[in-house]
Amino acid sequence: MRIIFHRDFHKRYAKMRPSEQKRTDERIRLFAQNPFHPILENHALHHPYEGCRSINITGDLRAIYREVSPDVIHFIITGTHPELYG
Repeated sequence: MRIIFHRDFHKRYAKMRPSEQKRTDERIRLFAQNPFHPILENHALHHPYEGCRSINITGDLRAIYREVSPDVIHFIITGTHPELYG
C-alpha cells in the first residue's frame, strides 16, 4: 500500500504537539498494516467529506483519507473532531 499526504495534512501535522505527531505516526503505521484494526475505528463519512473515511488518532484527533485505488491511500487532513466537523 502506498500512502500519500495532501499539503493540508502536512500543514496541520506540523502544528501538532510532538506527542500528537508521534501518535499520528504510530496510527498511520498501524493503518498501513491493517486499515480496519479495531483501535482505528475506521468509518465512512458523510457531507462534507462524502466518499472519504476517518480513523481515530487520539480520543478527539482524527485523520481523513480517500482511497485513490486499492493500492493508494490519500490522507487529506487531520484535526480534532470540532475542527473537522464543527
